[in-house]
Amino acid sequence: MLRPRPIGIGRGRNAELLSKAADLAEALGGGATTGEWGTAPAGDIVIVALLYDGVVAAVAHYGDALAGKVVVDISNPFNATFDGLAHDGETSIAQEVAKVAPASASVVKAFNTVFRQVLEKGRPDVFIAGDDVRAKARVGAFVESLGLRPLDVGGLKMAHWLEGAGVVTVGLANHGVGNLDFALGITELPV
Repeated sequence: MLRPRPIGIGRGRNAELLSKAADLAEALGGGATTGEWGTAPAGDIVIVALLYDGVVAAVAHYGDALAGKVVVDISNPFNATFDGLAHDGETSIAQEVAKVAPASASVVKAFNTVFRQVLEKGRPDVFIAGDDVRAKARVGAFVESLGLRPLDVGGLKMAHWLEGAGVVTVGLANHGVGNLDFALGITELPV
C-alpha cells in the first residue's frame, strides 16, 4: 500500500485540543506532525481543521508556506440554523481556498461528511473532490492508510455538493437517525 508522506496537523491554543492533536499525530504515525499556533504548516498534506469562517483566512495567511502542498479542507459552512449553507451560489469553502492558495498548491475537499466519533470508531467512506488527480490520489492513499475507503466524486466544483451532503448528515442526525453514530456511504450491489 502506498504510504503518503507525512502530514501536518495544525494546533490551536486550547490545551485539550493541543493534546488531542499530538495524540492524533502519534496515532497516525508515518511522520505526522503537529505545529505550534502561528507556525507554518509542515508535511506534504496539510489538513485545515478550522471552522469554515477561518479556513480561507488561514490559507491566505500562510500563503507561500503552502506552496507545493496538498491543502485539505474539511469544513462545513452551515448557516445559523444548520439547515443550509452559509454561502450563496455554487461555491464552496474549498473553491474559495483555491483562489487564495499558491498556484502550486492543490486543494482537496474531504472528510466533511464524516462525524468525528465515526472516524474514531468506524470505517466510513470518505468522499474526495479536487481538480488535481495526483493530489486526490495522495489524499486517497492517506485515507486508505487509515483503513478507510476514499471515493472520488470529481472536480473541486463538487466540493459545493459535498458541503450540501454535510447539511444532509446534520439533518439526519437531528431527525432521521437521531444520533451522530453514522456516516454517509456507498453500498455496491453484487454484480
